Amino acid sequence: MKDWLRKHPEVRTIRVAAVDLNGQARGKRVPARFAESVVKSGTRFPFSVLNLDIWGEDIDDSPLVFEQGDQDGVLKPTERGFMPMPWLEAPTALLPIWMFRENGTPYEGDPRHALNAVVQRYKARGLTPVCAMELEFFLIDDSGKTMQVPASPRSGRRRKAAETLSIRALDAFDTFFTDLYDACEAMDIPADTTTSETGLGQFEVNLMHCDDPLRAADDAWLFKMLVKGLARRHGFAASFMAKPYPEYSGSGLHTHFSVIDEKGENVFDSGGPKGTAMLRHAVAGCLNAMADSTLIFAPHQNSYDRLVPGKHAPTSIGWGYENRTAAIRIPAGSPSARRIEHRVAGGDVNPYLMLAAILGAALCGIEDGLEPPAPVSGNAYAMDLPQIPDTWEAAIDAFEHSDTLYRFLPKELIRNMVQTKRQELHYIAELSPEEQVELYLDTV
Repeated sequence: MKDWLRKHPEVRTIRVAAVDLNGQARGKRVPARFAESVVKSGTRFPFSVLNLDIWGEDIDDSPLVFEQGDQDGVLKPTERGFMPMPWLEAPTALLPIWMFRENGTPYEGDPRHALNAVVQRYKARGLTPVCAMELEFFLIDDSGKTMQVPASPRSGRRRKAAETLSIRALDAFDTFFTDLYDACEAMDIPADTTTSETGLGQFEVNLMHCDDPLRAADDAWLFKMLVKGLARRHGFAASFMAKPYPEYSGSGLHTHFSVIDEKGENVFDSGGPKGTAMLRHAVAGCLNAMADSTLIFAPHQNSYDRLVPGKHAPTSIGWGYENRTAAIRIPAGSPSARRIEHRVAGGDVNPYLMLAAILGAALCGIEDGLEPPAPVSGNAYAMDLPQIPDTWEAAIDAFEHSDTLYRFLPKELIRNMVQTKRQELHYIAELSPEEQVELYLDTV
């Protein structure tokens, strides 16, 4: 880590940042000449900082604040190390950190530690999850009273409708996407294909598969930060909020995963299109925990505007082969690449919690040898299937009272999440729809 700064003498300040429950970066600005101290000894801030609400306020009834004297945690650099922050004008480096207790044990309320605990359970069984993500977002001109697609830097014109898989739409923002890919290279984020999506000014970028779920979650978290920051440098906003425009489909964050054994072989590969018994067990685990986990996949009030039948987001709990109307899809293709696509999460999620929920549920299914119901064929929206919670309040209740989630998420994290979301639910009711959009546009 020290070598990185020596190779980049132009960097004068660094940011040290951890991820809170809402996926927000929380941390400090430090002069570069003091960075060695942070690398060696870490830094400190209160445990409660990882448990703030979406406005950045303390949770009113949190035991982390007054009851425990708002004690500090110790934050140490993750294995990611330093990286540039290309969206800032001055040369600056970001150092991701995560939180520990004074005795060196991981803090149970840190989302990155929650994911790491799930990954270690896979490792104990000689298994490694391989993950890839597809992130959708909107480019938005929010300078006026109403949101609209930004004018193309090439033509000065605005798209008036969705242009699904349109090369013209991509070329209209070629300068932005060129800078984005250059920045991903500098930050070592494996950005692959970009497509124009079905929403107004909506795009999707795929991140390549990775056999380290922590790194995959890092990539998604950093990518969201980068896209939003870089868009502002180009004069418009980028938002991962689930549903900025009521009349268009929302943004998802689809996760593909397989599992390899100690020999490097895909345990979902049966040599044919159906997959193995272990694939079915993993699917069954995901389905079994889906309703209780919805708060992680849809963490905000706006998230539930996306979960509408027929709008390219799943609303029922089912699975199918090569079926995008189902919550769980088994893509076609080479048997050696057999995998599960989990399609429930919106673009507004915390990637660490999302992966912990998906992989934790799948592992429970594998451990218990669960069998899923029959795969669905045809339009899942029109079928009589169990439903994903369709309101924020229902999702909070399901999350709080779940027995399943305690098998793979820390008790303290579940408590903190419930308290955070109940506080947000209370105060969000005071906001108009326009104020809610303003709140979520840049934060999520």
